Amino acid sequence: MSAKFSKIVLFVSVALVTVGYSQETKSKKKGPKIDLTHWSVTTPAIDPDKPSKTLDLDYPEILDFATNEGVKKYMYEDAKDKSIVFYAYPSGTSTANSSFSRSELRETMEVGNKNANWTFAQGGTMKATYAIDKVSKEPDGKYSRMIIAQIHGRLSNEQRDLIGQKDNNAAPILKIYWDNGKIRVKTKVLKNAKASLIEMLPADAWIDDEGRNFKEKVDFNRFTLEVKVSDGRLEVILNNSESFVYDDINIKKWNVFENYFKAGNYFQSKNPNSFGAVKIYALEVTH
Repeated sequence: MSAKFSKIVLFVSVALVTVGYSQETKSKKKGPKIDLTHWSVTTPAIDPDKPSKTLDLDYPEILDFATNEGVKKYMYEDAKDKSIVFYAYPSGTSTANSSFSRSELRETMEVGNKNANWTFAQGGTMKATYAIDKVSKEPDGKYSRMIIAQIHGRLSNEQRDLIGQKDNNAAPILKIYWDNGKIRVKTKVLKNAKASLIEMLPADAWIDDEGRNFKEKVDFNRFTLEVKVSDGRLEVILNNSESFVYDDINIKKWNVFENYFKAGNYFQSKNPNSFGAVKIYALEVTH
């Protein structure tokens, strides 16, 4: 084999690995064509082996979510429109650092490894097509809110130890809501813009910004969200049309954190009879 041919083979092999992670699964199955290899899921169900914990599926168990008795109520296929449905209600079971239930995917850059994440300097893109399947109404007559996409921060082990924190949790820099038919975007800002590195590491050093709504009202129709991340810059795009760009000092300082994408249904109501279901038709991530 010539050196030139070897280089070509190597290039093609790398390209195939990249495409395999970023694109939908091109299988012959009749259901949803979303590759779940690089995802785990958290559900509102109780883990029977750990009664105080949520029932989660990691790889490879997540590939069989549709037949898993513990989670198939919360994550299931709709064969009619080839979507995956994420259903949640206030079950009373939540993850650490939260009091809300969720049926939500969590990105794993390395298969099954939640300790491998990315920084804004490394960058990334998530693109997904959604629709709201069903949702309850609150006492004020408005629909219950759901967070359908996030970028969540994570402390490295060194940062965790530096501030004496028991886990690696950091704030979510991005939360995208379905809010009464509109898409609402919230990011984080520092309470103290002059905070030192150590001072900005705890989650409570950051607060939500005022939030912004896209003009288009998606209601219960299909819509596409794209999130683009690069060094010191964050962009959220709705239906390849409207765009919000964040590139202020808060985003620039966020580069100290590791991150991972999330998608699904982080349900934002605690009313006993409330519920919501989010459909995802396509989900792609690139780095």
